[in-house]
This record gives sequence, structure tokens and C-alpha cells, in this order.
Amino acid sequence: MERESMEFDVVVVGAGVSGLSAAIRLMQLAQEHDKEITVCVVEKGSEVGAHTLSGAVMEPRSMNELFPDWKDRGAPLNVPAAKDEFMMLSKTGAIKLPNPPQMHNKGNYIVSLGNVCRWLGEQAEALGVEVYPGFAAAEVLFNDDGSVKGIATGDMGLLRDGTPGPNHEPGMELHAKYTFFAEGCRGSLSEQLIKKFDLRKNSDPQTYGIGIKELWEVDPDVHQEGKIQHTVGWPLDKDTYGGSFLYHLDNNQVVVGFVIGLDYENPHLSPFDEFQRFKTHPKIRPIFEKGRRISYGARALNEGGFQSIPDLVFPGGCLIGCSAGFMNVPKIKGSHTAMKTGMVAAEAAFEALTAETPPASMESYPEKLKNSWVYPELNKVRNIRPSFAKWGFWGGLAYSAVDTYLFGGKAPWTFKNHADHTCLKPAAEMPKIDYPKPDGKISFDKLSSVFLSNTNHSEDQPIHLTLKDASVPVQVNLAIYDGPEARFCPAGVYEFVDDENKGNGAKRLQINAQNCVHCKTCDIKDPTQNIVWVVPEGGGGPNYPNM
Repeated sequence: MERESMEFDVVVVGAGVSGLSAAIRLMQLAQEHDKEITVCVVEKGSEVGAHTLSGAVMEPRSMNELFPDWKDRGAPLNVPAAKDEFMMLSKTGAIKLPNPPQMHNKGNYIVSLGNVCRWLGEQAEALGVEVYPGFAAAEVLFNDDGSVKGIATGDMGLLRDGTPGPNHEPGMELHAKYTFFAEGCRGSLSEQLIKKFDLRKNSDPQTYGIGIKELWEVDPDVHQEGKIQHTVGWPLDKDTYGGSFLYHLDNNQVVVGFVIGLDYENPHLSPFDEFQRFKTHPKIRPIFEKGRRISYGARALNEGGFQSIPDLVFPGGCLIGCSAGFMNVPKIKGSHTAMKTGMVAAEAAFEALTAETPPASMESYPEKLKNSWVYPELNKVRNIRPSFAKWGFWGGLAYSAVDTYLFGGKAPWTFKNHADHTCLKPAAEMPKIDYPKPDGKISFDKLSSVFLSNTNHSEDQPIHLTLKDASVPVQVNLAIYDGPEARFCPAGVYEFVDDENKGNGAKRLQINAQNCVHCKTCDIKDPTQNIVWVVPEGGGGPNYPNM
């Protein structure tokens, strides 16, 4: 069956805050200048916001620029930040630390970023943007001259072996003059384009963290609407970058999460279990003791910062938002920068589309971005996260204080980033970690957690977690690193089980793709880079409510 095609001026891949802001800004400019521009947004989640997971405390700078009247329009920024608290935990105690200036949240809002996306999707559709949730962009299409022609959505109704089933429907080709890739952190098509066009030739490798989050309804006596808490220290050792966040929403809800840098060395470490252990701390446990866990999710986030931003444009398209990596790590915020990159790309695209001869590449986009507030903001904090990788917790903390207060972020040097998958050490060289059993009240197991993410995939479809070489998981990962994929995945996707065909205690890797919450950790941390994450059938994956 041949694929049908549709033509647009701009196709946006991903209905996150960056992609939707880009689509909205384009239509705003079209209306202001009385031009007709067609824009389409495709989203692999079953609805806009279904796959969106973030803390999140939102700095409203970009929202103010995009919709100065956002309050009157009913944007879901309902809980102003009220109080900041920063603590360093030991195993049994806590010391309050001065709040770093980057983490002062006056004027910001605690939000569900998924709900912000849902609202942005409504604004985009009201302006004439065509938004298609449930359609995964599975393939980049190219013109004869090598430029990007658009994307093709994935086939529906394929059987496990990749052949068409009885309900097979071929994907749709979406052609555009310019295609924006706004897939979020470690987007599968974005990574292909980065390699094809060598977009990292002028930048360091991207580095990442894994963020694991739960939404709780807590006892009103411990709830403090607008309170923002962050911790460092226990349960992590001094060589592992990470920390927690607790944000008090309205309606007695608290979001709690834990972020661990994926440059950790110990293959025995389990980010999920570190998070569950964190909640049992004497200063943290009382918040949840009379509460009820509502939802769970996990997502990788960019941590490379300024020096890991790749080249952003290529013939026929560009990277925006977290596909490129614009998170401000010391602020623990990326939604405002992601939105701004989408808006700037839209302005560059509008200029290109209305030019007498539209250029092959939107070269004005990176130039406009360098002249915006995004680049100076990220440049100022460029050395803070790499300093922790360079010198560990105490060295990074000391350097960050010197860089912030003495140099004002203007130190004349720049630290380099190194790819996370190169950092694991052999299991025999690292200490094992004894994680306590979950109690089912404060701490939980992976499978009951995945259940709360509402994750679902069609069971008969091809497995979207692909291996370049099926022998590597046992012969390399298990033999040298004690099978770290069974621990770095926060959803129980990977497990080593007895290989009944071989016997004698031989193991094989079992991939439970049905559990996948699309966090992308496996694609990032696999030490041999043998796991390649590709999009499953559209609409599959988590369905996050209020996350």
C-alpha cells in the first residue's frame, strides 16, 4: 500500500512546549502580516501532554512574550512559587544550605508541564495549526539533493515480525518547506539528523540525567502550597551527581522527584531504587506517610548545557528545544528556554517563507538565537554542571560558588563534557549496593509504579527497543558490567533470565517493551551503545495525568 502525502509550509515533530510555541508564533506572525501559512504538529502520545514529564517550576519569561495575556486566557500557571528550601541530607539528618541564586524562584510558577502543553495545543488549534496526536514521526524523508523533505508517520497494525497485520494502515508522508524537530531529550529522528549532518562537529557530546517523578496527594497538615524544596547528598555518594525536588501544588498535591546524572560510574546503581530510598529519609518520609501516590513517570533530561548545543540548522529543517539541549541545569529549568528556541525558529522560518527565494537552510535561526537572552543565560552557567563531573560533589560545589560569586559566570575557561555511556566501570571494581525492599507505603517496586504511568503498547507490534547485535547484552554488558540495563531502566523493561535453550545457568536478555515509559535512558547509558530506541506505534507509551 502506497503512503498518502500532505503538503505544509512547516511540519513540527513533537507537541511539547517548544514545538507548540513554534507553531503558535508562526501563526501569530502570519496573522500580523496577513500571510497564509500552513503548519502541522505531529505528536506520538495519545493526546497532547500524554508524554510530557517535568518537575516543573516554570519561569514565565517566554510565556509572557508569546501570550502577554496568558492569565486572561486561562493558562494553567496557578501556583506561584512561595518559599525556597535547599538541604543537604546525611543518612539520618539534614543541614539547610543557602539557596543558590540560580534557584531563587520568586516570580515563577509550579506547574504540570503536561497541562501547559494541553493548553498550548488548544491555543495552537485556535490559530489554525493542525495538531495530530497519536501519530509517531518514524522516518525522515529526503529530497534528491539531500535536504529534508519532511517526515513519515509510522505504520499502524504491524505484526511483531514487521509484516502487515489484518488492521494494517500505512503511515502518512508529511512534506514541508521546513521541518522542525522538537522531539524532546534524545529524540530518535533528531539523533539521526545530528549524525547525518554532523551537527556535533563544533560541540561536546550531550550529557544527560534521568529524572524519576511521582505525584502524591498528601495530608493537608503537611501541605504548603507554593513551597519548593531541593536536596543533595544522601542517598547518593560524593561521586554521583544528583538530587531531589519536592514541589507543593494546589489541592494538597505534592510532586516528588529524583534526578541522577547518567555519567555515574557504578553499574550496580539503580536510579529507581535510589529514588525510593530517598523518600524514606526522616526529613522526607513524614510528608508522604498519610498520603496516596497518584502517578509515576520517568524521563531523561539534557545536562550538557552551552558547550553541548549542536549546530541547529540543516537543509530543510532545524532542531529546537530539548532535541538540541537548552536546559539551564543550575536553575533546574528548561521549559522557558525550549519555548524561546521554538519562537525564534518560527521567526526565522517566517522570514524564509516570505522571502522572494526561500533559502535551503534557515541560517538566521542560530544567529537570532545567539542574539536572544537564551545564549547569555546558558553561557553564564556553562561550567557548573561539568565541574561536578570533574571534581565530584564537594569540588563541584566549591567551584560553583567561586564561579557564581567571584567570576559572575564569566570565567575565561570552559570545561568539556564527556559522553555518559563511557563512564561505567567494570562491576568487579565497584561496590555493590544493598537496596531495601519496598514497603508498599512510601517506597514501591517498578511494576506497580509503571502501572500508575498508564503505559500501554500494542502487544503484537514490533519491539521498539532494538539491538544492533543480540549477543552483546550477555557477552559484554552482563559479563563486564553485571547487566546494568536491568538497573538503569526505571520501568523494568530489561531483565536477564535463564536461557532454557542453552542451559547450564546461561542467561539471555528479555525485553519487556510493553513497560517502556519512553524515558530514553537505555539509548543513552548502554555502555556499548547497542540499544537503539525507535518510536513504537503512535499513541503507545505512557499517559500522564497532571504530570
